[in-house]
Amino acid sequence: MLSECRDAIQVVREELKPDQKQRDYTLDGESGKVSNLQYLHSYLTYIKLSTAIKRNENMAKGLQKALLQQQPDDDSKRSPRPQDLIRLYDIILQNLVELLQLPGLEEDRAFQKEIGLKTLVYKAYRCFFIAQSYVLVKKWSEALVLYDRVLKYADEVNSDAGAFKNSLKDLPGVQELITQVRSEKCSLQAAAILDANDSHQTETSSQVKDNKPLVERFETFCLDPSLVTKQANLVHFPPGFQPIPCKPLFFDLALNHVAFPPLEDKLEQKTKSGLTGYIKGIFGFRS
Repeated sequence: MLSECRDAIQVVREELKPDQKQRDYTLDGESGKVSNLQYLHSYLTYIKLSTAIKRNENMAKGLQKALLQQQPDDDSKRSPRPQDLIRLYDIILQNLVELLQLPGLEEDRAFQKEIGLKTLVYKAYRCFFIAQSYVLVKKWSEALVLYDRVLKYADEVNSDAGAFKNSLKDLPGVQELITQVRSEKCSLQAAAILDANDSHQTETSSQVKDNKPLVERFETFCLDPSLVTKQANLVHFPPGFQPIPCKPLFFDLALNHVAFPPLEDKLEQKTKSGLTGYIKGIFGFRS
């Protein structure tokens, strides 16, 4: 159906191109005069956007059911997340903005009011699932503020609905959302208190980790998750220098004060024997 709408809109758009006057009617001060082709184009665009909104709303309902029925230990397929619903509601809100911009409907106050109320409803649901995504990461204060914003949007819808209740009956229920938000707020406050108590007990039962390595605190119990990682602080490395006894050094300071015995007699005998042997060698006397 969406494909057929796009084809029809394209055909009408081709017919509108030659009509320069009707395309620029707002610039010529003829804001009240809209051609039949322009109304037809707006009507087909309204059908396309309304159908897209219904499709995305049905997809959102299916994701909500899957989100409530999912099993935490089921890894067989990708489980839905609140972020998926946020994206769908973003698309719906964008479609509503496009509905407000349709030519020929600017002066229709009832239509503008109806679209404004629908926008508030979908904003409330979008804000609710944003809060749910914050709850998953334990950001309690942000989630609580968003839940209050959901209640604000819901109260605005209830106060301004009035004559538009029939047109809003097909939308997601606002009263159900209010009940669910109040329940979620109580659960959130309880979870925040329990989380604060758990962190306080963990801090008091285990001493605060310091920078000492494990080898220096064997006698002290301390929860240190870093001990099972690759950056475990076990010992000081490289180890520090430590003083050790050095090898004694001996300096021969008495050498300059030692008197050597005379060696002249030994030097003379060596000289004589050397000269005799030299003369005998000259004259050919050999022993």
